[in-house]
Amino acid sequence: MNKVILMGRLTRDPEVRYSPGQNGDQFAISRFSIAVDRRFVRKAQDGNDVTTDFFNCTAFGKQGEFVDKYLKQGTKVVVVGRIENDNYTNKNGEKVFSVRVVAEEIEFAESKKNAEQSGNFGAPSGGFDSTPKDASADGFMNIPEGIENDLPFK
Repeated sequence: MNKVILMGRLTRDPEVRYSPGQNGDQFAISRFSIAVDRRFVRKAQDGNDVTTDFFNCTAFGKQGEFVDKYLKQGTKVVVVGRIENDNYTNKNGEKVFSVRVVAEEIEFAESKKNAEQSGNFGAPSGGFDSTPKDASADGFMNIPEGIENDLPFK
C-alpha cells in the first residue's frame, strides 16, 4: 500500500500548466510544495535543529484545477496521495534521486477567517467563501422569525 497524508502550508504559489486532454479538453497539471512541521526536533549533521520537512507535490485533472483556483502561498492544506520516485539525470550526467507526492485529495486545513487572522490568506480575494451570505458574526445561519412550528425538531 502506498498512501501518504500530509498537513502543511504551501511554500510558494503553485505552478500550473494545461496540456491537451484525451477528449480535446484541457488537462491541469499543478506543482506545489508544502512545509510540514515535525512533531519532534531532530539534529542535523551540521548541528542545527530540523523542525520542518518540505514535500514536492503534483496534482492532476480536477485536483490540479482546484489548486490553480484556490491555493496560494501560505494556504494550509491536507494532502492525501501516494509517493512516487522522481529520479532523473541532470545536465552533468549525474543521477538525481528524489520523490514527489501525487495528490489524490486536497482539502483546506483551516477556515478562511482563521487564515486571514493569522495572515495566511488561503483563497484569492473575492474567490471561495464558505460562509453563507445570511450567516451571523458567530458563523451560524440566522433563523427567520415565526417558523418555529415548521422546524423538524423541538
